[in-house]
Order: sequence, then C-alpha cells, then structure tokens
Amino acid sequence: QVQLVESGGGLVQAGGSLRLSCAASGRTFSTYTMGWFRQAPGKEREFVAAITWSGGSTVYADSVKGRFTISRDNAKNTVYLQMNSLKAEDTAVYYCAAERRLNKLRVGVGEYWGQGTQVTVSS
Repeated sequence: QVQLVESGGGLVQAGGSLRLSCAASGRTFSTYTMGWFRQAPGKEREFVAAITWSGGSTVYADSVKGRFTISRDNAKNTVYLQMNSLKAEDTAVYYCAAERRLNKLRVGVGEYWGQGTQVTVSS
C-alpha cells in the first residue's frame, strides 16, 4: 500500500517557477516508478513526467521538455517536479502517481494516485 500526498501548488505569474512535492508513505516506495499528470478544466488528464525507482530514467511530455524536471529522493520517500518558465497552459490540477512499470505509467496507468494540487499560472 502506498499513500501519496502532493504539495507545492499555488498561483504564479507566467515565466515563474514552482516546485511540486509528492510525499509517499509505505515501505515499497523505492520500488515504484513515479510520475506526474495534470488535468485542466474541460480536458482529459495528460501525462507530464515520470522517473524510475533508481532515478536512472526519466520521460517527459513534449510540452514540458526543457522546462520541467522530475527527480526523487528515496530516502525521503519524495518525488519532485521542478517547473520553470511556466505558461498559462500549464494551469491544471497536478497529480502524483505510482506504478511499478514506467511504460504503463507513461500511458496513464497508475496503481496509486494522490489527491492533486492546483497550479494556476496567470498572464
């Protein structure tokens, strides 16, 4: 069992930065691939980024490449999403997810999900 809690969302101006955190509880955290998804009003949930348990492999959506960075600290049971050069289209609820296989998480299949944190980018 893995419990995920996101934090760090808020209101930021276009061009600004935010760092999201996802704190996980459960002894098996380090065995999971972790990822971030987002959902804007009226749109379907979309993949943002993922990182394997070792941190050796990362995957990003084309829309955030070069701007967002995913990382994890297994000792702290936490995964991060550093978001730079934010744009209005980044406005969404951001969700943390855990899945044992990266290829499954990449296509939206997650074993565990957090409740989400709101990110609003003003222009």
